[in-house]
Amino acid sequence: MQKGAQGSWIKASRASLLFACFVALTMCFFVYPAVSFGFEITIDVAPSVLNIQNQGEVVTVHTDIGYGEVDVSSVYLNGAPIQFAKIDNRGYFVAKFSMEEVKSLDGLKIDNYNELQLVGATRGGGAFAGSQEILVIDVQPAGKQ
Repeated sequence: MQKGAQGSWIKASRASLLFACFVALTMCFFVYPAVSFGFEITIDVAPSVLNIQNQGEVVTVHTDIGYGEVDVSSVYLNGAPIQFAKIDNRGYFVAKFSMEEVKSLDGLKIDNYNELQLVGATRGGGAFAGSQEILVIDVQPAGKQ
């Protein structure tokens, strides 16, 4: 009889242990809901000073992520879709955006620094993001008045 009692106690503790593990793992998703599977990249925006009066056509964003890693169609700059992409001489991803779209972004503050954030996905399904502040000005070029 004692063996039977011990055997059932062992089965009960195994079941309890499995249940406790299940509950603990499930709780991790509620306790840490903001866990992100993405990573930060470094970006360099050109021009670093954006003049609203500039007649340029593109804003270029240089990155430190390999060109082959990026799902190009997933890349946005503050919500503006990518216009086209290229690879630089070091193998890194370079994104080009319409300057007109960047100049008309919601919340852009003139004579102030504004944060531009590049977001996208890798071909493997991961996410990446990088940001940089640029100065936005509204200065009429000399001789254009």
